[in-house]
Parts: sequence; structure tokens; C-alpha cells
Amino acid sequence: MTVRAPYRPPRDRLWFTRTRSATVFVLRELTSVFVAWSVVFLLLLADAVLSGTTREFAALAARPWMIALNVVALAATAFHAVTFLNLAPKATVVRLDGWRVPDWVIQGGNHSAWLVISGLIAYFVLRSS
Repeated sequence: MTVRAPYRPPRDRLWFTRTRSATVFVLRELTSVFVAWSVVFLLLLADAVLSGTTREFAALAARPWMIALNVVALAATAFHAVTFLNLAPKATVVRLDGWRVPDWVIQGGNHSAWLVISGLIAYFVLRSS
């Protein structure tokens, strides 16, 4: 009597490419690496400011590979933020007096707040230069 192993179908390693929503989901999850890099970069900047080594940090940040990495990180972080904010209406149901607030209002509020806060940060950073 021969014992056979149970059948295991072959794995499709590119399963997420079949639908647009799955592809966007996987891309958003992968962009988390660049979001984490942005946090590390800002922590390195804060450490350089506190320890008085801003010239060394500026020299590191001015290297072409670092500029390229930060440009990619900026694009990935923007993609991550936009797709995350677009999912907010699915995760948060807001009701006012029994009436459900439409998805576009929640999305618009999130994107508007992001734009206003980014504008304020840019104003204060650029003003002090």
C-alpha cells in the first residue's frame, strides 16, 4: 500500500496582479517601508540638530543616492497617504441624526485637512529659511 501526500495546488505568487484593488492594496502595504524610512530620516535629522552635527547630516543628505531615495520615499509616502485616506469612509461610518454622511464628504474632509496641515508646515518651514 502506497501512502500519497495530500494534494497541494501550486501557489500563484502574483495573485495580487489579477485585480486592481488587490494590486493597490499590496502596493500600499509595500510603501510602508518608505514611510518607515521617512520616519528614520526625520529622527536622524532631529538627532543631528540636537547634537550639533547638522553639517555632517546635510553632507549625507546631499548625496545623489540619498536624494534619489528620499524622492522615491516622498512619492511612496504620498501614495500611501492618499490610498489610506481614500479608505477612511469604509472604516468609519459617520451618522448625524440618523443620516449617514456620504463617503465623498469624509474623503474630502480628510484630504482637505491633510492639505491645510501640509500648507501650514510648509509655511513655517519656508518662512524660517
